[in-house]
Amino acid sequence: MTNSNNSCPLSEICGGCSLRNLPLEEYRNRKTEKVKAILSGINLPEVSYGDSVFIGDKTRRRATMAFRCKKGVVTLGFNAARSDEVLDCPDCQLLTPEICNALPKLRALLSELCKEPYTVKKKGKKPQAVYVTAGDIAVTAAANGLDIVLEIAELPDLGHRMIICEAVAAAEEIIRVSWRRRPDETPEPIIEKAKPVINIAGRQVYIPAGTFLQPSAEGESALIGLVLKYLGETRGKIADLFCGVGTFSYPLAGLDGNKVYAVDSSVPLLNGFRQSVNKNMISNIEITAKNLFKYPLDEMELKGFEVVVFDPPRAGAEAQVKQLAALPENNRPQKIIAVSCNPRSFVRDANILLSGGYKLAEVTIVDQFVYSDHSELVALFTK
Repeated sequence: MTNSNNSCPLSEICGGCSLRNLPLEEYRNRKTEKVKAILSGINLPEVSYGDSVFIGDKTRRRATMAFRCKKGVVTLGFNAARSDEVLDCPDCQLLTPEICNALPKLRALLSELCKEPYTVKKKGKKPQAVYVTAGDIAVTAAANGLDIVLEIAELPDLGHRMIICEAVAAAEEIIRVSWRRRPDETPEPIIEKAKPVINIAGRQVYIPAGTFLQPSAEGESALIGLVLKYLGETRGKIADLFCGVGTFSYPLAGLDGNKVYAVDSSVPLLNGFRQSVNKNMISNIEITAKNLFKYPLDEMELKGFEVVVFDPPRAGAEAQVKQLAALPENNRPQKIIAVSCNPRSFVRDANILLSGGYKLAEVTIVDQFVYSDHSELVALFTK
């Protein structure tokens, strides 16, 4: 089978699509075999696999692009593979049409921002004009429009704010633009025409600026489907650990007989989660802020859960799975459903659970990160 999407002129050099040059069938086989090779590190003679799920092009709903301005010309795109060189990207096969169609407007906005000077006063010297020359721009395609976060080292002056407001007022598809100086800073909204929302399990879910989302709605739907498949008919008290915006909490809470205890460390993210839960009048989701890397749920906190779902960052959930593995037999959940974006850390976590007496029932690979070396998976452990 040939790859019908091998039309990107940057595919050989861009760091985002390193495997796009392969025929589609070969790419999918290679991706699957690579993950299975990593999972061979699980301490079992054989691992049972579900049918792999593959996501297509033009589905990526969030992307962080870099920009550089040199001699008045803005370069906007992704980094070259293993390089800090920014490749100019007028289009991208991965991104949703909504994001691709907005790229010219975003490029024009950045160009205007780079023309607007800052006035920097130095002691004993004349004020000097300083300009924006580089930064990042994160774009998220929400259900009701585009949410933009500018990451630029300097704080915006009044002139920059006016440029943003004028550009967004003229761009119907852009509903919010925020600004922050570094990745660990909470973005400051510059203009918000509407609160960005996504749809999860039939609910409108508010997303704070800069929040983490699954890369695509299609991938998110696949992960939710697998979590519900592995849940089966089991009902009761469910822990949703590293819950994020509530990707799994909403569908789990939508099933009669369930009460969801959602935990994450990000207070701004959880505040947005609470807003959405209250707006949707959902009474069976309880939300708690806790750093599960440093302070995992212990034996007393885990008591009474029928199911534990966890979806950690790439580092995995080592501290938490050690607590789960150490639980006495009569206090263990019936099921543990693990979602992982890093097969290598999953192997470590899986072996901890296996050593504690759990059984690995099945693993399903989900190819969310199209034409890259990264993969996601969902796994079911039973008591």
